[in-house]
Amino acid sequence: MLQSTTHYPTVPIPAFDADSAFDYLVKQVDFGPRSPNSAAHEQCLLYLQQEFSRYADTVQLENFNVPGYDGVLLHLTNIIVSFNMKATTRVLLSAHWDSRPRADHQPGGPVDKPIPGADDGASGVAVLLEMARDFKQSPPPVGVDIMLWDGEDYGKEGELDYYCLGSKYWAATKPYSYQPDFAVNLDMIGQKDLRIEKEGYSVQYAPDVVNLIWNTAAEMNVPQFVDSLGDTIYDDHIPLQNAGIKAVDLIDFNYKYWHTLEDTPDKCSPQSLSSVGRVLLDVLYRKIPIS
Repeated sequence: MLQSTTHYPTVPIPAFDADSAFDYLVKQVDFGPRSPNSAAHEQCLLYLQQEFSRYADTVQLENFNVPGYDGVLLHLTNIIVSFNMKATTRVLLSAHWDSRPRADHQPGGPVDKPIPGADDGASGVAVLLEMARDFKQSPPPVGVDIMLWDGEDYGKEGELDYYCLGSKYWAATKPYSYQPDFAVNLDMIGQKDLRIEKEGYSVQYAPDVVNLIWNTAAEMNVPQFVDSLGDTIYDDHIPLQNAGIKAVDLIDFNYKYWHTLEDTPDKCSPQSLSSVGRVLLDVLYRKIPIS
């Protein structure tokens, strides 16, 4: 990623529309909980495919089946979206688009109902949808691949074999030749009082990418990125790291409504979505050296 003989792009950075991004968050939640094998899951998949197809060079659906609990076969789909196909410098941006099938942390005790997944799921996808709209209007100087993972939040607590199903499948089956310069995963970045610390595994395996993002946020005076070390979190960046990709997780895990039925759009804000989108756009359009 760091090359002394290359130059940095000077193309205009598109403006991130916070309200449009928030509309994307609400639209996903309006389908209902997007847990695997549900009607809302199928309807949202079609919507995401159609919406990304309006902006991207290519949109591919990666369908796969995974055994779930109690003999259930999960029908899952990763959504793979690409921009600037000819570019050799490429960045992978990702988020999970499914929502959790159970409310483990519901006040009063666990509830066997799927959560709305406004922050935990829809927020990351909303930012990537709005960035895709920006890419259509002002093509990025580097190649960008957006990957929406399915089945990230399926597992019961502590049973990591049932988490991150989509990113695990992709990492195990991806073309050997595909090796992005780095990856950034977005998860739970929509809550009103957003505070993104440096996730532990990200710092351990991709410290230069962490520094790039947080230094950019500091230059832009974006206070939602906090210069302190946070928790280590098992998320979709881990399968990417295991596949040899430098991957960073942007996440605010300190969310009162995590894995509850109250994870709804009113707990999120356009400004939080914009803080992440604006920083990533600056990184993509200004901070990555190109040949």
